[in-house]
Amino acid sequence: MRLTLAILILPTAFKICYHLASFKSYKYLIMNSPFADAQTLIPGGVNSPVRAFQAVGGEPLYIQGAQGAYLTDHLHRQFIDYVGGFGPMILGHSHPKVVQAIQDAAAIGLTYGTCNPLEITMARLVKQLMPSIEMLRMVNSGTEAAMTAVRLARGATKRNKLIKFTGCYHGHCDALLVAAGSGATTLGVPSSPGIPSATTEDTLTVPFNDIKAVKALFSQFPKDIAAVLLEPICGNMGLILPEKGFLNELQALCQQHDSLLVFDEVMTGFRVALGGAQSLFNIKPDITVLGKIIGGGLPVGAIGGRADLMQQLAPSGPIYQAGTLSGNHLTLAAGTTTLALCQDASPQLYAQLSDYTHQLTAGMRQAADRHNIPLQTAAVGGMFGFYFSEKPVTNYVEACKSDQALFRDFFQAMLAQGVYFPPSAFEACFVSQAHGQEELRHTLDAVNQAFASLQA
Repeated sequence: MRLTLAILILPTAFKICYHLASFKSYKYLIMNSPFADAQTLIPGGVNSPVRAFQAVGGEPLYIQGAQGAYLTDHLHRQFIDYVGGFGPMILGHSHPKVVQAIQDAAAIGLTYGTCNPLEITMARLVKQLMPSIEMLRMVNSGTEAAMTAVRLARGATKRNKLIKFTGCYHGHCDALLVAAGSGATTLGVPSSPGIPSATTEDTLTVPFNDIKAVKALFSQFPKDIAAVLLEPICGNMGLILPEKGFLNELQALCQQHDSLLVFDEVMTGFRVALGGAQSLFNIKPDITVLGKIIGGGLPVGAIGGRADLMQQLAPSGPIYQAGTLSGNHLTLAAGTTTLALCQDASPQLYAQLSDYTHQLTAGMRQAADRHNIPLQTAAVGGMFGFYFSEKPVTNYVEACKSDQALFRDFFQAMLAQGVYFPPSAFEACFVSQAHGQEELRHTLDAVNQAFASLQA
């Protein structure tokens, strides 16, 4: 009898003890948040500014794992993820073939400081998918790739001036951190102390989609402009598409004035289409900056373009660039596997991503209409964005006029329902192959409830 009673009671007692322990652990984590500790050890508590949640309030998520379309934080809460590492996780988190590729590569070494065969595999694959790229140089981040593109353009043309677009973000290198988007916009810091004025005096800025402003600069400096650098689809001031003919006119102006057209496809490369944004708009830039997806989730960047330009990089030419970890075989194992899987799944993969983003943004607009909330949306391939604005958004100034306080409240309402959007009104959102109808239904239900609470 006693044995029987013990058998019945012990599991219940164990569960009670387990939950008490979990509750104590939960209380400890709440009372001693990782962010509080991080702020004593890391500037601002974060290693990249947008993560600090300054634009949306509250404390940043601390993620301890991710699978498919979901993130799991240190409190074991799950979130449908629309950040996707800010772009690279096109196949979803922890794709088994990508993970296996990384494990296999790690088993034979971590870094060599030498050449490795996967460098050739990556270059050949990118060249096949993006015909404008005849040669490729691997680097370690999008910032490094954009910095190299500027140096190459200036060295090749023997000109100094550069046109960039207000709100386009090309990393934190000095010459390009002018009227930047992304975290710089979120924090209200369009440039940064520590950058000498002489470093940026040759960086000319104009509004995105304003071809007249670009023509005016070419008229003012007809033989001085080395390159026009832009995101062909802006992803660092929300998501803004180029107006019809804008990219074609930019290319014509560059050709007319012997300047170089540089596409920053760090986000859009292999994300909006297998051939990137340049394939959607049938444009062949002279130089392309890549990142995100070509690393499969590991740190990466690359610069590619016409062979006559690329051969001017050292050691085949005089324009110096180097990197100890450039072309690291761990990153290339993840990146080549990811690209190959995207290629094998195309065109169905990109049709699936596009269908999801368009269904989601259409559902968001319908919910906004029901609750009389002003909302503008955009979607292309596996990227989408939205603004709380009465009018369509076509440039940085219009993006800044959107209701950021409303975005903050919406972000928090969605987070409370297990949906994670980028913690900034000026970041694009991303979906993956792992996002399906269940995630779509949950997200749209959460959107409807969030809008209802905002209206109240």
